[in-house]
Amino acid sequence: MPRGDKSAYTDKQKRQAEHIEESYEDRGVSEKEAEARAWATVNKQTGGGEKRGSGRRTPASRKKAARKDSAKRAAQTRRGRSPNRGRASARKSKRR
Repeated sequence: MPRGDKSAYTDKQKRQAEHIEESYEDRGVSEKEAEARAWATVNKQTGGGEKRGSGRRTPASRKKAARKDSAKRAAQTRRGRSPNRGRASARKSKRR
């Protein structure tokens, strides 16, 4: 599959990219740039096209939970708190 081939994407992902692209074009972004941004957005939201092979698909619920957890940890870091507050030292003491 050559780079830029969209055959691995679902119909829903293709529709999403089309709507996002139209939105960027309405805002005055060039056609080529709008397409690139649209696909980047779809990849970020859905994790890219469907991968082949058994057991490769991560459920949407797990992706959503991972994004939420990541955002929560990033917000804590911005506020000056460590997201792993004390966990590393607690693990060390349990092993001994």
